[in-house]
Amino acid sequence: MSDIQKYNPEQLMNKLISHEFPEVLEKYSENDLENHLAVYINELIDKDFNKLVNLLYRIDISEQKLKIALQNEDKTISSSKTIAKLIIERQLQKLEFRKKFSKKKIE
Repeated sequence: MSDIQKYNPEQLMNKLISHEFPEVLEKYSENDLENHLAVYINELIDKDFNKLVNLLYRIDISEQKLKIALQNEDKTISSSKTIAKLIIERQLQKLEFRKKFSKKKIE
């Protein structure tokens, strides 16, 4: 993976939102993806919280799910990493839905 050009954190988030998640998965391991997203999320928490809230809305992560995840998180893990995990989980879920429903259309 090291020879493949990777994205800066903001580009990475934009790719996730614009349905380019399969391309992102080709360039990052899930752990690397989580770490890169966590850095960007932490930056948003510190500097532009409204942008983070808007991104979570666009990705379709409910406020309730976010609250539960943050309340139940392992205290050794940062909130930004917990949010990154939620984003990855949601994008993987969307990818599976797309695969499932695109197969049904073909049949």
